Amino acid sequence: MTRNKVLVAGASGLVGYATLRHFHALPGWDAVGVSRRRPHGLDEVELVSVDLMDRERCVQVFGAMHDVTHLVYAALYEKDDLVAGWRDPEQMRINDAMLRNLFDPLQAAAPNLQQVTLLQGTKAYGVHVEAVPAPARERWPRHPHENFYWLQEDYLRAQQRGRDWALTILRPQVIFGESVGSAMNPIPALGVYAAILKDEGKPLSYPGGARRIVQAVDADLLARVCGWAATDPAARNETFNVNNGEAFEWATVWPAIADAFGMPVGEPQPMSLAEQMPTRQEQWSRIHRRHALQSPESLREFVGLSFQYADRNFAYGDKLAALPTLVSTVKLRKAGFADCVDTEEMFVRLIRRYQDLRWLPPRD
Repeated sequence: MTRNKVLVAGASGLVGYATLRHFHALPGWDAVGVSRRRPHGLDEVELVSVDLMDRERCVQVFGAMHDVTHLVYAALYEKDDLVAGWRDPEQMRINDAMLRNLFDPLQAAAPNLQQVTLLQGTKAYGVHVEAVPAPARERWPRHPHENFYWLQEDYLRAQQRGRDWALTILRPQVIFGESVGSAMNPIPALGVYAAILKDEGKPLSYPGGARRIVQAVDADLLARVCGWAATDPAARNETFNVNNGEAFEWATVWPAIADAFGMPVGEPQPMSLAEQMPTRQEQWSRIHRRHALQSPESLREFVGLSFQYADRNFAYGDKLAALPTLVSTVKLRKAGFADCVDTEEMFVRLIRRYQDLRWLPPRD
């Protein structure tokens, strides 16, 4: 049987790690990751360390990958000021260049390339610019704002001309999963916040602002979508929204989250995690040593920019509830991918996973 070989760019990130792990476990597949650091638990998986802004190195490495049949592009550059960076021209230029530096030599070297999966997100609908009608649908005209999504998509569509490989674009919402140092993973941010409150003998208070209704994506579910899109004809040259299949409100899932940390629920106490948590480095270090944790002791290395991302998702500072950002996943279901995830169960499972890995203190 002919084996497929997938190249996963951004393998140490939230999406890339889950996707690489998923493909590695699939029969008939070989998987290789692109990452400047090796993610935990994948010692047996082939990884190449490449700075995607180093065009010469990219030509050397990807120009030698003659047997790649599929690409999942999940690499991402974010600026330190996370939210402001979403509209920054330099950030757009860098993300565009990273994809080109990888894909130009790869396409020239891999004659049997069959499919490319590109990750976008709901910022494609302009959710970071203005309120968006619900539910957002893939068939809508492109929202008129500058975004590196459009630069990358237009580049790949131009490269497709006269070639047989297919392009699938995925637009997940807020992603939760297993990663260290990611820019947009609320789980470690939430875990550090809970550990510090618990250390002080306090209940788990919601730190956000006005009521927030959102949709989540389990990173492992997103990885399964990538696996489906790689070979299913219904995914060829299509764009799909992705989420767990339901909406949720933070207040509704908060008791289950608190219980997973072994904490009672407290009254809401608005707090900017981005402002306050970095000032608790010494306290986190004591917690880290007491429990002999295996996560990075540095909050920056462990949480990345995700305190900022958590503030945004918790609607910190908002006095009035905003219109919820809801997207339709009907197109994905009709195309044949019907998997779904209970979001409350997802939170509990991921918190327990971080505890089992000793990235966070144990529940009891």
